[in-house]
Amino acid sequence: MKLLILNGPNLNMLGIREPGIYGTVDYNAMVEYVAACCDALGIETEFYQSNHEGDLVDAIQDALQYADGIVINPGAYTHTSIAILDALKAVALPAAEVHISDVTKREPFRQISYAGMACQGHFIGQGIEGYVNAARFLQQIITGKGTVPQ
Repeated sequence: MKLLILNGPNLNMLGIREPGIYGTVDYNAMVEYVAACCDALGIETEFYQSNHEGDLVDAIQDALQYADGIVINPGAYTHTSIAILDALKAVALPAAEVHISDVTKREPFRQISYAGMACQGHFIGQGIEGYVNAARFLQQIITGKGTVPQ
């Protein structure tokens, strides 16, 4: 089983950007940690990060060729990108949304998640552990050992 783990704008700045909100672990350390946890679960991972919306759409579309599911943290595009929503719907791969911070307790504009509308699971405010939990969730869905919540 292989998952695309997709990260949107400013996630490359983890460890630098607002550490009180996003923590002190940098992007490369997060990737190493999540990859190691997924490897232990028997999940192959492909990581991609971009600050550009079209690149993220391309990555979602390309995932149809090799991935069984998508873990996505769209960053700020969560709240603005219908293009990312449409790409997730078009490929129709099982998907899980991740947000390091608890966006439900932040500014009002962060309360809507377009990408989340195409996701079967939502892992909000769990820090980088949310990525591992999302991968585990998708593994259960994809292997038939879990159910997609209605």
